[in-house]
Amino acid sequence: MQKFILLVTVLSASLLNAQAFKGNGDNKFQVGTSLQNNATGINVSYDFGIGQNMSIGISSSYALGLNKDIESVVDVNDRFDVKARFSANLGNVINVDDNFDVYPGLSLSLKNFGGHLGMRYFFSEGFGVYTEFNVPLAKYNTDVLDAGEKLFNQFTVNLGVSFDL
Repeated sequence: MQKFILLVTVLSASLLNAQAFKGNGDNKFQVGTSLQNNATGINVSYDFGIGQNMSIGISSSYALGLNKDIESVVDVNDRFDVKARFSANLGNVINVDDNFDVYPGLSLSLKNFGGHLGMRYFFSEGFGVYTEFNVPLAKYNTDVLDAGEKLFNQFTVNLGVSFDL
């Protein structure tokens, strides 16, 4: 019984020490689904802490499932997007919970200049969940966009798991 209590105490302490963003040198890897009008896909991202509340990173998405109405007219290049991004990690400023981080930011992608608002929560040291909302602020192509050009050039939502490396 004493060993069981010790084990529960050690595991509880490790859960309490999980932090969503640790500052300079922090590494986060995220993988999940990307949801948007007419398509669903996969999203992967990596963020590196460059200060107490700042991170830079890269994010990439690929549209796997397309609406049947646009599937035949979408070029394979339109299915892919990659972004360089900057985030302000405000978890310790908002101070809701040490395991919770809110990170608004800006991104520069193959399709647009945009903004994002993300949130992540870590259940333990190294494992959590995330969600991100992305919106284009300035599109490179200002003409009327065809169905393929609209992919990742509109409001998107990413949901998935986050890992502390």
